[in-house]
Amino acid sequence: MMDESFLEYIKSQIVPQYEQFDKAHNLGHVQEVMSESLNLAKRYGANPMMCLAIAAYHDLGLKIDREFHHLHSGEILMADPYLTRWFSPEEIATMREAVEDHRASAKNPPRSLYGKIVAEADKNLEPIYTIRRAVQYGIAHHPDESQDWHYGRVKEHMLEKYAEGGYLKLLLPQSTNADNLKKLQAIIKNESELRNIFDRLYTEEKGDSR
Repeated sequence: MMDESFLEYIKSQIVPQYEQFDKAHNLGHVQEVMSESLNLAKRYGANPMMCLAIAAYHDLGLKIDREFHHLHSGEILMADPYLTRWFSPEEIATMREAVEDHRASAKNPPRSLYGKIVAEADKNLEPIYTIRRAVQYGIAHHPDESQDWHYGRVKEHMLEKYAEGGYLKLLLPQSTNADNLKKLQAIIKNESELRNIFDRLYTEEKGDSR
């Protein structure tokens, strides 16, 4: 059972901050990461309140900058005095490390099970969802570029991060990501399929952004 005051604080004070972020990191995203973190906490015997807090804070640093948002997010979590109502200093330190370690491009693996859980929960690799997030990010940050330019950026991102040999690494075998990554890699290998999916999603997202 979770403390109701903790749940209310996360729901009313932390999660709404994601309304200011782009579509790839908005309310829907943080809610998905929170949900999957709780699923993984149950599977691996982790503290569900800690997992929920880590997920809720993991991208808050985006309001400072993107490049180091994982570090800023950890600082924001560590500096929140309300968390001391529900967690010990040791638990808060572990949560900060987990938030700092969630980024897929990190050179070193997460330092704890909690870091692995949020990093894995942050990787919803359902192929269309993953490609759509890349399209959304490009439109939000480079709205004046051409459709071909956006396709080139998405293709490069897919190859660098998700293709065989890409930097994304799966951390927990009991997550849903392994099968989805294989499906996504098959799409990446088939450039005509990737382009067709991109064009459809780009048209949909450009329509939504007007």
